[in-house]
Amino acid sequence: MLKRSVRMELESIIKELQVNLENNYKDLAHDALKKLHATLEENLATGKMKEKDYNKYKKIADDYSNKMANYHH
Repeated sequence: MLKRSVRMELESIIKELQVNLENNYKDLAHDALKKLHATLEENLATGKMKEKDYNKYKKIADDYSNKMANYHH
C-alpha cells in the first residue's frame, strides 16, 4: 500500500500538471512533468513506493509525456 503522504505528493504534482495544460502554460506543464518523473524515481529509489505503485504512476507520467511531445514554442 502506498503511503498517504507519497500519494498526496504525486497527486498534487499531477493536478498541477493538469491545471497548467488546461491553461495552456506549456513551460510550467513541462516543469511539472519533469518534477513528476523525478519524484517517482526518487520514491522508488528510497523505497517509499513499491514497483507496482511506481508502474501505475509511471504510466500516467508517460501518457502525459506522449501527449506533450509536440508542445513547443
